[in-house]
Amino acid sequence: MLLIITYSSEARQTLRNICSAHEECVVRRFGRAALLKSTELGAFLALRLYEKHGADVQLERTKPLNEFRDVPERIRTAAKAYENREQPSTPYDKFAVGTDHPAPNAMRNAEL
Repeated sequence: MLLIITYSSEARQTLRNICSAHEECVVRRFGRAALLKSTELGAFLALRLYEKHGADVQLERTKPLNEFRDVPERIRTAAKAYENREQPSTPYDKFAVGTDHPAPNAMRNAEL
């Protein structure tokens, strides 16, 4: 997918116009950003926006996250356990103390 982020009101307006005119290319809209299908038309529209607005537009190529392939089981287990905790107000760093769940500092700089 192609991620387009706009940083000016003019670029946002052009992005809205592009998304409205080419709905078949739009995966999702986020206000000042949009995900377009990774097609030649999607790339054309993204580059057209960039040509028109320059530095007010950021273009990135993304790929979906496959939680089972891309994320270690210990991280998935920790996320599930944390969301099912008894006290919703407990921050994760306190929740993880004394468990096998990874500490926030250990996860902070660890690449997937």
